[in-house]
Amino acid sequence: MIGKVYLVGAGPGDPELLTMKAVRLLKTADAVLHDDLVAPEILKLASATAQIHNVGKRCGKKKNSQEEINFLMVGLASLGMIVVRLKSGDPLIFGRLGEEIEALRKAKIEFEIVPGVTSAFGAAASTQIPLTHRNASPAVILLTGHRASGNEEADWRKFVSSGATLVIYMPGHQYSDISTRLRAAGMVAQTPCAIISRASTPEQQVHVTTVRELRGSPRLPSPTLLIVGDVVRISAHSDSLFPSSDIPALFARAELMARDEEPIA
Repeated sequence: MIGKVYLVGAGPGDPELLTMKAVRLLKTADAVLHDDLVAPEILKLASATAQIHNVGKRCGKKKNSQEEINFLMVGLASLGMIVVRLKSGDPLIFGRLGEEIEALRKAKIEFEIVPGVTSAFGAAASTQIPLTHRNASPAVILLTGHRASGNEEADWRKFVSSGATLVIYMPGHQYSDISTRLRAAGMVAQTPCAIISRASTPEQQVHVTTVRELRGSPRLPSPTLLIVGDVVRISAHSDSLFPSSDIPALFARAELMARDEEPIA
């Protein structure tokens, strides 16, 4: 009898942000294959008899290659096990889900995707940043600071010109490079941005700054996420840099652009 694989989102870190379905599957799974970033409190929800495998890849250091993870998933399911492949955030967003789906289909293993709260939404909620606003940002764009080797970098000019809030996953500590890239793409230097470290957990840290000053930001503990856009001014963490009294006028982008005379770095 062939088992089944559930590709499950573990959310940004807070166990209470798990879906009810994710909790049920963890409690009944025969095996759990989890990322490094999945909180220990979430792993405690797994059955006491379940096999627990840490297959995480973090900070450029790989415990297992993607091929090894695929082999383990297929192998355990082929033994008739119910397997939970537990990914931080939402498995559909920068989770290499496509590669795992291809492996499971090739092996003719039944699978199901269980979405989770993606890190962008968890970080925004925990810092009280609305990712869209009818007077400021008509959309939100999810980007990654890393690309697979050999792939061309995305053209950020079209993202900046859209006026959308930008959420950059896995920015690392390359803030100077990101600042330069945003400015080169046409981003206003005074545009606020927020670095959120370990979002939704008790260890969460937030640093609010501007695109111009981003290069001098502190190296907060991983995982981090960067939100860029005028909506960051609304955050409860931004009062010292952008006083709440300024909020009625915070979306005057034309005025900001008029004052921005600093050449691109």
